[in-house]
Amino acid sequence: MFNRQRRIGEVVTDYKKVGWIGLGNMGAPLAMRLIKAGYEVTVWNRTAEKGAPLVKAGASQATDIRGTGTADVVFSMVSTSKDLEQVMLDPNTGLLTGSNLPKIIVDCSTVSVEASQKIREVAEKNNVKFFAAPVSGNGKVVSAGKLSVVCSGEEDTFKIIKPMIESFGRSVTYVGKGETARLVKIYHNLLLGVVTQSLVEILVLAEKSGVKRAAVMEFINNSVMGSIFTQYKTPSLVNLDFHPTFTPVLLKKDFDLGLSEARKTLTPMPITNLVRDIVETAIGRGFEKDDFATMLLVAAGNAGVELKSENADVTDGLDPK
Repeated sequence: MFNRQRRIGEVVTDYKKVGWIGLGNMGAPLAMRLIKAGYEVTVWNRTAEKGAPLVKAGASQATDIRGTGTADVVFSMVSTSKDLEQVMLDPNTGLLTGSNLPKIIVDCSTVSVEASQKIREVAEKNNVKFFAAPVSGNGKVVSAGKLSVVCSGEEDTFKIIKPMIESFGRSVTYVGKGETARLVKIYHNLLLGVVTQSLVEILVLAEKSGVKRAAVMEFINNSVMGSIFTQYKTPSLVNLDFHPTFTPVLLKKDFDLGLSEARKTLTPMPITNLVRDIVETAIGRGFEKDDFATMLLVAAGNAGVELKSENADVTDGLDPK
């Protein structure tokens, strides 16, 4: 067990009580890692039943959002900017409008700079430190200990919460103050979409040329072009397993956030704009609740190809540590 005490200037902090808001595909496994790291975790989710596995593992469950505010640090992991504003600022139920306030709020969601700044201002007026820590990966990546986190906020706050965030996975990158981490994570997701589109186009080309998708992915995964991402998407792309880890709806949301920033800064992004429209097409074709890897089916449809699962013995490379 690590030592939770950290000296900030001349002040020794001992933050061991943690609150967690949002237990979706990412929130639940992240909260579980904090429990396993030895923190005292109180969880809340709109659907209370999702908290049962965490309670079984040792967490407490709050009956409302404000019940997490008795913790030293509260983490949040929600889907959209609107969701984050609701859980933090709703006048009747929001964390920051209640009487129990934590010392620090750490948000791991991918949201707009504007929403994050709005919440930061309210937090600071209430003497609460607000820290952005969006994450890259999915639930299985979290369980495998391979998650990446990008952070921004006051450096002294980072020193306090760094041991907590380090329990999430393999890397933590501090990029500066304010909302910088929001921008970096959004840019990351633009690359995610563009790389995926390039990959599915190549796989459809291979299909039309009589080459197995499994063979293409095996070569890529063992080449300089391979990555954790190409590895863990291999079962989806080869065996057409589109169980959702990240939906086209959420990817489109991030593309819209990124392209909004591009317009503000007068930065041409022609390829990114094209991929954004393809993601929207995936939604229009009924894949909104599936994994964003259904971009493969859009590419196949455009090429007049009907894909079938290869039922190949392939791995996602995410053996849990």
